[in-house]
Amino acid sequence: MAVKIRLTRMGKKKAPFYRIIVADSRSPRDGRFIEEIGTYDPNHDPSEFKVNEEAAKKWLANGAQPTEVVSKIFKAAGIEK
Repeated sequence: MAVKIRLTRMGKKKAPFYRIIVADSRSPRDGRFIEEIGTYDPNHDPSEFKVNEEAAKKWLANGAQPTEVVSKIFKAAGIEK
């Protein structure tokens, strides 16, 4: 099972915010997931994010692959692979 760390969209039309989740790569964007490890809100200036560092490091150590956007969020939060 390929595991990805990615964003799932929440919020209303034209005002999205996102949850950072760990999910099977075959599941749909807003579908079933394994664990929620943070949030990301691009509507504020600067963008706000909250990440559970322990959970993120655990999943990265277990081989989960972050998407491009999530890896940028992790870099800003100071989480390394």
